[in-house]
Amino acid sequence: MGRGRAKAKQTKVARDLKYSSQDIDIEKLTKELHGEDDRRDDKDDFDPYAEGNYIPRR
Repeated sequence: MGRGRAKAKQTKVARDLKYSSQDIDIEKLTKELHGEDDRRDDKDDFDPYAEGNYIPRR
């Protein structure tokens, strides 16, 4: 009981993903699936609070 709204939402999301036309970077997807590294995106992964990256305030 109570699952009807959640299932309807999942169905809507799945339908949107199936039928929407999205721009897909095929080359990037191929590299990701084959395990090739793309080092250009490392800047986005920087977390100053991760272990070893802590920068003390002064």
